[in-house]
Amino acid sequence: MFLITNKVELRSLDINDSAEFYAWSCDREVTQFSLSSYAYPQSKTDISTWLSSINGNAKCVSFGVCCTETGKLIGYAGIASISTLNRCGEYFILIGDKSYWGKGIGTEVTKVITDYGFNTLGLQRIELTAYASNPSAIRAYENAGYMHEGVKRQSGFRNGEFVDKVMMAVLAADWNRNLTNQ
Repeated sequence: MFLITNKVELRSLDINDSAEFYAWSCDREVTQFSLSSYAYPQSKTDISTWLSSINGNAKCVSFGVCCTETGKLIGYAGIASISTLNRCGEYFILIGDKSYWGKGIGTEVTKVITDYGFNTLGLQRIELTAYASNPSAIRAYENAGYMHEGVKRQSGFRNGEFVDKVMMAVLAADWNRNLTNQ
């Protein structure tokens, strides 16, 4: 499956992406705001095993984020913890190639995957958490239409201290209304 925009192409992930994921997992600047699974070093074998099973999880959709110009894998994103009963899920993104940071790619990918969640998966709500100490991510989510819902105080532990996480979400009705008004 491919979703293509001016800047990025989203595609399925597979075991051939292991080298990029391993390199990203070894760079603490890349993983500092990521899931806890990146808090500890992972072997190339662990990453390959994870990638070989990633597309078989009904509660998660994951896409490789590639540069449209070069086709190079620069990150991944998707929706996890999908509840078919509640029609909701949790958005995630990692731009692993630092040379693509600050170019609006996070906002663009967030918009494309959010639209996919609502208009293909039929979700009603997509939520996320972002470290309060990561203003670039928060700005990207705001630019993509996510609204602040609150703060989870001291819910993350990074660099030897507890830090707050900002809770954000967007609802299908708000998303479709915003598309109509554009």
